[in-house]
Amino acid sequence: MRTLPQAIIQVLRQFELLFSERVWEWAKILLVGAILAPGKRTVTAVLRVMGLSDERQFQNYHRVLNRAVWSPRAASRVLLRLLVSTFVPPGAPVVLGIDDHIKRRREAKIAAKGIYRDAVRSSKSFFVKTSGLRWVCLMLLAPIPWAQRSWALPVLTVLAPSEHYHQERKQRHKTLSDWARQMIFQVRRWLPDRLLVVVADSSYAALALLAACQGLARPVTLVTRLRLDARLYDPAPARKPGQRGPTAKKGPRQPTLLARLSDPATGWQTVTVRWYGGITRTVRLATGTALWYHSGKPLVAIRWVLISDPDGKFESQALLRTDATHTPSQIVEWLVQRWQLEVTFEESRAHLGIETQRQWSDLAILRTTPALLGLFSLVTLFAHQLLQGQELPVRQAAWYTKALPTSATPWPSCASTCGRSRFHGCHPKTPTWCKFQRHCLFGSRMRSPTPRKRRRWIKSSLIHTRLYYGRVLSGYMFRNTR
Repeated sequence: MRTLPQAIIQVLRQFELLFSERVWEWAKILLVGAILAPGKRTVTAVLRVMGLSDERQFQNYHRVLNRAVWSPRAASRVLLRLLVSTFVPPGAPVVLGIDDHIKRRREAKIAAKGIYRDAVRSSKSFFVKTSGLRWVCLMLLAPIPWAQRSWALPVLTVLAPSEHYHQERKQRHKTLSDWARQMIFQVRRWLPDRLLVVVADSSYAALALLAACQGLARPVTLVTRLRLDARLYDPAPARKPGQRGPTAKKGPRQPTLLARLSDPATGWQTVTVRWYGGITRTVRLATGTALWYHSGKPLVAIRWVLISDPDGKFESQALLRTDATHTPSQIVEWLVQRWQLEVTFEESRAHLGIETQRQWSDLAILRTTPALLGLFSLVTLFAHQLLQGQELPVRQAAWYTKALPTSATPWPSCASTCGRSRFHGCHPKTPTWCKFQRHCLFGSRMRSPTPRKRRRWIKSSLIHTRLYYGRVLSGYMFRNTR
């Protein structure tokens, strides 16, 4: 009898106390079934691949998502601590990336959906709208030893309902920066003694969010893009003895960053940094400190960094960070790592079926997408525990040669470990497979089937095989997980 490897069981046991005994048994079936299931990640697809198509109490597995008592936030806390202890060395800064993702949904029963800009289909000159749910995801940007690069591992995902949703319920609408502030504060409570660095795009370059991160007892450093026409000021001059009136908040205004690009007095430094695509690039950097101020907004002290390409292949841009202790090249490399968030979203759509769920219950919607994104991080943890310091085999093809593992590489090995290797073969007692095999062996003595019949034979044989081996796996796979 085969069971899950001890390395995977040790990871799963960290989440056991979050569920009751009955719900934990159902949740384990859903977890492994989500790894094994091809195509849509619905509950029925998971039950089919686990050989539970004849399960009369199938509603119990739906209740794990829409009714059972367990906290996704508590699961995020356990997952974050596991990832940090595994991939982040002690004393090193914990680098997190935050971004929002639109999951396309059009069902009428989904109340939190809205109309948003589709970032995948839109461009600078072409605007595309889509109906869906907006999720804000916080990911750990951690170096993976056997991948020799940093990956974005989801740890905390929350639903940001549309403005129409809050207006119907007469509630105050929470913007993206409001959700980001709450998520950052939550992670600070989970990791009170670690240095936190949060990397975000220009959507989160809000003065209220920057000031909130600076105002914590243990400040969180935020790295994001900065407008070239932002209003930057010198620090306020010292108050003179006997001076009347309120104390000045800021000093004289500095030149805009757009003007500094063409100013001969700007002090440029040529450095080599790690760039997009895993390459190194030579760029020119200029840096300085200032106070960013806007009328009616809090005053924030920042360090700005200007990036210019000596070859002129990309447009000049500006970055900011709320802490002035690190070098400009380190700030640039942290922001370059933010692209891994887009890679994770793409891999989640391709391998996790992140847009294929069909739940319409509010509680099920709030749980399913965070669980699937968290599964991306769990598979990375499984692969790390199974490798034990060895290299991960990289599958090669004549048309696609990969030197290093990508974020999609651990999925086949983990699926094979969980029992998917039994699904690839066909059970010899399957009638349709016997018919297909006889044709392959004695094709000259039988009339050749039509392509449509041939595809039907293959499909039927695979379905029978998954049901056969799934019934076996569902009975003994989790005997040692308690």
